[in-house]
Amino acid sequence: MFRKGSLLRELPILVVVALVVSLFIKSFLVQFFYIPSGSMENTLQINDRVAVNKLPFVSGKINRGDVVVFRDPASWLPAADSSSESTIKTKIKDGLVLVGVLPNPAKQYLVKRVIGIAGDRIVCCTDKKLTINGTAVDEPYIFKGNNPSDITFDITVDPGKIWVMGDHRGASADSRYHQDDINKGQVPLTRVTGRVFGVIWPFGNAKIVPSIPVLK
Repeated sequence: MFRKGSLLRELPILVVVALVVSLFIKSFLVQFFYIPSGSMENTLQINDRVAVNKLPFVSGKINRGDVVVFRDPASWLPAADSSSESTIKTKIKDGLVLVGVLPNPAKQYLVKRVIGIAGDRIVCCTDKKLTINGTAVDEPYIFKGNNPSDITFDITVDPGKIWVMGDHRGASADSRYHQDDINKGQVPLTRVTGRVFGVIWPFGNAKIVPSIPVLK
């Protein structure tokens, strides 16, 4: 049984320990993100909150078929604007960012599926299918009614980078649309935060998000 004075003395220590644990989890294990667009439908829906496993990034094991969150590699997104938010709301957000509940708004993030890894040659399209290293691939996750791509391309992925595309191909400004940037549309692994492994909110959408092999 705790005495009241003892609890009050230990409370600051407990708060510090909780913050340290939270920061450790955020830095090395799990981080949470909000899905603002339909570029990954129907795998992920607008307004979904997803949990991201950071261990694949730490270990360097990012595979074809993984759904990954990454920092904007080369101005793919417009600059964020939070100037209209109240000071109180901003402080609350800052606190949630600190403990890992929200991502840092100054570091804009995207979510896409990994289609190619270093050394892969990806070509669009043969008989309405992408080919990877000369093999036509089936993509069961593509949004119903979409083609694998309406943009033709022939790209070999550079070392240390990945080629990413949204599952809703008709609504995703992904690697295909940024082939003239410094990375030729590819995403450096140093920008990858981790792999999406589940939807945690809203409860009606909660599920595990598996990695679906693109090339078997």
